[in-house]
Amino acid sequence: MVQEIRSNEPQYICVVKIERITNNQDEEIMAFGVSEDDAKNQAQQLLAKNYGCNESQILELIQEARIEPIGQWCAPQEHQD
Repeated sequence: MVQEIRSNEPQYICVVKIERITNNQDEEIMAFGVSEDDAKNQAQQLLAKNYGCNESQILELIQEARIEPIGQWCAPQEHQD
């Protein structure tokens, strides 16, 4: 699943370490949303759909996740011709 950053909306990122699932200590997923809850929900969907995590695994991983606002410099700029 690929997400697109939307301009003119607040953006949050949820970073979840998934080393318990993949056995790769550097692996993590990132999900974006217009609110902290939206970013968290997007991450939960990724964990369920892409990694087959059950509800208890998802809750445990989300508790350790980092959710923070993304700076406006990350927002796409409108191209002017």
